[in-house]
Amino acid sequence: MKMEYQIIAVDFDGTLCTDCFPKIGQPNTALIELLQGLKQQGRQIILWTCRCGNQLEEAVEWCRKWELEFDAVNENLPEIIERYGSDGRKIYADVYIDDKSCFPWEVKKDEKVGL
Repeated sequence: MKMEYQIIAVDFDGTLCTDCFPKIGQPNTALIELLQGLKQQGRQIILWTCRCGNQLEEAVEWCRKWELEFDAVNENLPEIIERYGSDGRKIYADVYIDDKSCFPWEVKKDEKVGL
């Protein structure tokens, strides 16, 4: 049975665009188009980034120019907050898309992970 992911958290720098923080890099159009399609299918998209303040506002506006809207920005969805009774620091999602991620099942015992 194929799992359908309903909540997707996506990073900004190095993921939605190339990483040149504090500036905004070039768009990752393939990912933007994928997320737009998932949103049209009813998936919920959360922007999950370390940016804050004006830099966060600039990132959200940049995404809007690329016609990418989010259900939440750096916070959990209202239904998740209600379910768990708080807005914990870790964003709840079915999938996290981030340039800094690794796949734990691909790491073998005693193998270094680029550290």
